[in-house]
Amino acid sequence: MALQATATRPEAWGWHLLGLINPVVVIAGNLLGGPFVTAGVIYMLGIGPMLDVVLGKSALLQRPSRDSGRPFEVMLFAHALLQLLAVGTLLLLAAGGASVWIVVFAAVSTGINSGASGLIVAHELGHRRKTSFSWWISQLNLISVLYLHFTTEHNRTHHKHVATTADPATARYGESVWWFVARTVPGQFLDAWRLHAARGHSPITNPVARGAACEVLLVVSIGAFLGPIPALAFLIQAASAVFLLEYINYLRHYGLQRDVGSRQTAAHSWQSENRWSRWTLLELTRHPAHHLEAGKPFWKLQPYENAPELPSGYYGCFWVALIPPLWRRLIHPRMPSTNTLVVHKETV
Repeated sequence: MALQATATRPEAWGWHLLGLINPVVVIAGNLLGGPFVTAGVIYMLGIGPMLDVVLGKSALLQRPSRDSGRPFEVMLFAHALLQLLAVGTLLLLAAGGASVWIVVFAAVSTGINSGASGLIVAHELGHRRKTSFSWWISQLNLISVLYLHFTTEHNRTHHKHVATTADPATARYGESVWWFVARTVPGQFLDAWRLHAARGHSPITNPVARGAACEVLLVVSIGAFLGPIPALAFLIQAASAVFLLEYINYLRHYGLQRDVGSRQTAAHSWQSENRWSRWTLLELTRHPAHHLEAGKPFWKLQPYENAPELPSGYYGCFWVALIPPLWRRLIHPRMPSTNTLVVHKETV
């Protein structure tokens, strides 16, 4: 059951504008060059986790549904535009003769932004009607990180089979983030391929194959017109963005299991009300609501009282999740008692 509001004054939508700071910082860093290219990494992964803890959890739990969605829609397209500009400034930097190490740092910084402003927006808009303008914007963001198959796998498999062994995007109990990423990236690609193959598509007509061909053509074109260093920078930013996306996937469902075919509930997704993660990641931390009400836009999602709570927001969990023993010690005591545990034993 969704929680009810604890205050009569609604939370101002303007707080979500804080999420636009990161792409602006990354763009400025890429244009200035030199040590400034590290600004995005420092801001997102250095300052962000501290703000996640310092700003604490939300006191106002609910935004009235009568709030206009127009500011949030504009925000989505602003994120999409700024993400593409960030990638463009990275390519300019890489083509302009900057040192390899500067380009690498800029690519990682840009990739972190692509994971936030790009993939989170692609996730939101990917739930819109196929071939609509919003849906095409989501595809543009996805090709910028070489992950076009995401919408198919996410909408058709993840939402249906989440928290079961049939979902490659659900992290198993005991599984490290490193093993999860190594498993889920090829697993999601193959799953999306099989979904289209089951509908009668041959290897040539399969949309996943055509998407992969477009991605290869894009990288080759960058290399041909701008050179190998810009192409390498583009690949690094795409890999960084995908890692960030799958890290978030890891947090959202880690260790939560149900039997295939059993009913999905709010207990099968982790929730966080930490302000900084909520505001800058477009309510992505209200993930149980997204799974139970996938048709709702992000600004209408509400927290659920019976959903398991992460120890912090996504930023605050980032460094802890990278250290498997520390992460397990922190998260395992928070596991729901009704959870059907499937222990994952790593082989590496």
